[in-house]
Amino acid sequence: MVISTITDGITRGVESAVASVNETLFEPVIRMGVTGLSRAGKTVFITGLVANLLDRGRMPQLRAEADGRIEAVFLQPQPDDTLPRFDYETHLAALTGDDPRWPASTRSISELRLSFRVRPAGFFAGLSGPRTVHLDIIDYPGEWLLDLALLEKSYTQWSEDTLTRLQKRSVAQDYMATARAEDASLPLDEGRAQALAARFTGYLTAARHAGWSDCTPGRFLLPGDLAGSPVLTFAPLPKPASIPRNSLWREMERRYEAYKSRVVKPFFRDHFARIDRQVVLVDALGAIHAGPQALEDLRRTMADILKTFRPGRNNFLTELLLGHRVERILFAATMADHLHHSQHPRLTAIMQAMLREARDRAAFAGALTTAMSLSSVRATVEETVQRGGETVEAVRGRLLATGKQAAMYPGELPADPARLLSPAREGADRWLAEEFALMQFAPARISLKPGEGPPHIRLDRAAEFLIGDRL
Repeated sequence: MVISTITDGITRGVESAVASVNETLFEPVIRMGVTGLSRAGKTVFITGLVANLLDRGRMPQLRAEADGRIEAVFLQPQPDDTLPRFDYETHLAALTGDDPRWPASTRSISELRLSFRVRPAGFFAGLSGPRTVHLDIIDYPGEWLLDLALLEKSYTQWSEDTLTRLQKRSVAQDYMATARAEDASLPLDEGRAQALAARFTGYLTAARHAGWSDCTPGRFLLPGDLAGSPVLTFAPLPKPASIPRNSLWREMERRYEAYKSRVVKPFFRDHFARIDRQVVLVDALGAIHAGPQALEDLRRTMADILKTFRPGRNNFLTELLLGHRVERILFAATMADHLHHSQHPRLTAIMQAMLREARDRAAFAGALTTAMSLSSVRATVEETVQRGGETVEAVRGRLLATGKQAAMYPGELPADPARLLSPAREGADRWLAEEFALMQFAPARISLKPGEGPPHIRLDRAAEFLIGDRL
């Protein structure tokens, strides 16, 4: 085992060194991970970004485009033959067809390569011709990213932490009643273990639909070919006073450790360790709508994510990354088109405040991080409406449920983020001020001119932060 670990480490080190030399001398590669937390619109983000990088008429904030240095952008086969290709064409057709609809969510890892032919800037502009820069987009579920935190926890710690969080959640009451009634010191009963895992998975599913962010272990929700296997048949339990050798607790503990070693570590070894830039999409509006506890959960989850990107505090990560580290991380609040543009600065301020606090909680230092609000594909138009005798700034769109047009005024976000973050931190059950409401909109019918991608909000600024320095 030790020799195998050392050999793997040497092999990864050599591969990394060879790749670095090739990329520096020939065609640089940017590996960008994209993940999302609880219905944040990951598939729509990637589709909208790629469409607007291929046709850049709506990308004025991408500096290389504004300077006229991008000669061409084109899709190429992804470099990893073992990964599914992100189905860009099908997703774009869903968004831009005669009856536009949101594309189906991806449920596993996929990849897409976008290549840029770019003229150099500055001193080198007249000394060399255009060069090719590749952007490899790696799409993976947000729950998989959060699983890395499990590597630092024993089964006892994970059970205690999870059960403590679940105590105040209404969607967890069924599982909490089952867990409290269980005597984990009794001999293993496989049927009982499967029933516990099924009930815990039911809680995770309900928690994700309710807007909670920390829905881990991630493969319980996206099991794939692991469905029904022992590695996904465990659950958090109260620790008994005594733990006999063949008890339910011992077996749950063994399966939890197997999940870390056989599921979590391979993902980070094979994919995460190669990422240069990272996008974390966040449904901040959904968390605000769900209430203070959901917003606090989101803030804590952002801190856990930043811990993930801090090599050095975890021995496995230190060995895995071998000096490689993520250079830039973007936390993006999606669905900014559900607000009038006058409220966008407030949503961005809330995201920036949560990022600052998450950095403090994670004691994070390293990658360049930022937060912003955006809309990957704009689904609404803005208008003013009358509400309670007042004129308010609203948005109008096609309702997802009925297809009919409707105007929405969700309420006013506070100018001071502390108005939301303070009660969230203090564990308030609800907001004291007016509740924040949301509607679900379908994609708008659009007619694109040549050279234009789908309408968006701030995708160009996101692209400039993520890859502008490499173009």
